[in-house]
Amino acid sequence: MSKTNTKSVARQKRIKRIRKKITGSAERPRLRVFKSARHIYAQVIDDVAGKTLLTVSSLNKDIMAGDEKGKCTVAQKVGKQLAEKAKAAGIESVIFDRGGYIYHGRVKALSDGAREGGLVF
Repeated sequence: MSKTNTKSVARQKRIKRIRKKITGSAERPRLRVFKSARHIYAQVIDDVAGKTLLTVSSLNKDIMAGDEKGKCTVAQKVGKQLAEKAKAAGIESVIFDRGGYIYHGRVKALSDGAREGGLVF
């Protein structure tokens, strides 16, 4: 096995372990984070209905139009925009699913931005 394959297998195990404990509902949906090397994506998911309620990523034109440098500042903007969309959709609180990543860096910046925007974890 190569190193990247071992990393992805370990992350998949962490995701399964986390998902056993975390379930989103209509009242309190799950905020799921995925990050690639360049971008960060966030979804608000209702697991009971099996639907994605809203999604925001760093690929959005509103976020990419800014002059911010650094991935953490972009992740914080994604979190703020997600909170604004969630408020507009009537979502006040969410359950945070870090997606098997360490709560550090871009994942933490996204959650801090969502909290600043008014979401309750």
